[in-house]
Amino acid sequence: MTRRRLGFWRRFAVAVVKPVLTVWTRRDWRGMEHVPPSGGVIIVPNHLSHFDPLVSAHFIYDSGRWPSYLGKASVFKVPVIGKILLKCQQIPVERGTVDAARSLEALDRAVRSGAAVVIYPEGTTTREPELWPMRGKTGAARLALATGAPVVPVVMWGPQRIFDPRTKKVSLRPRTPVTVVAGPPVDLSRWTGAAPSKAVLDEMTDAIMLRLRDMLAEIRGGTPPPIWSAQPNRRTEDRA
Repeated sequence: MTRRRLGFWRRFAVAVVKPVLTVWTRRDWRGMEHVPPSGGVIIVPNHLSHFDPLVSAHFIYDSGRWPSYLGKASVFKVPVIGKILLKCQQIPVERGTVDAARSLEALDRAVRSGAAVVIYPEGTTTREPELWPMRGKTGAARLALATGAPVVPVVMWGPQRIFDPRTKKVSLRPRTPVTVVAGPPVDLSRWTGAAPSKAVLDEMTDAIMLRLRDMLAEIRGGTPPPIWSAQPNRRTEDRA
């Protein structure tokens, strides 16, 4: 990823953010080879902390890709800030409105144009008390089914040491350890060409979340809880 290809605004964002993160964190980056060097890709991280996007963006950038995150459409309407976000190839998303379908269309276009789109499948920071992944939403699965793009799982552990959503405390301590690991694309081939029914999207989402859960267990240790409770329209076995 050359400076020339980045353009002014993305170079500006890197120049402002990356030096701060380099001092603030001590990084253990693994699995960068699983982030494809080009072409549309859907990157699905676990969500521990509001500091996650900066850490995952640093990792994805160091992997050679420019991350395109989803942001509330209202933020893009803020003077100056909205323009910078658009120039940095971030994607406005309408939530809970009749325009939500247009947001999916925007994501579809971004992936098909070759972007590295980052979707947090949990939709928000996890509510699990020990910060394990929780039940996911179906947006990433729906986009994968529509585009056929690879879904690359990324897990992290350590951003909660900088901002812990449970206590709302921020640590300014330099060189806080953070670990980020990317894995091979989630195998969703069994659903190729399937209609996007609720059952199909739920099963695809389960496959994504279980991969994230198991990868996270490898780097933090411990025994994770099930990602969902038994429900009639959901697989109830905990596929370890």
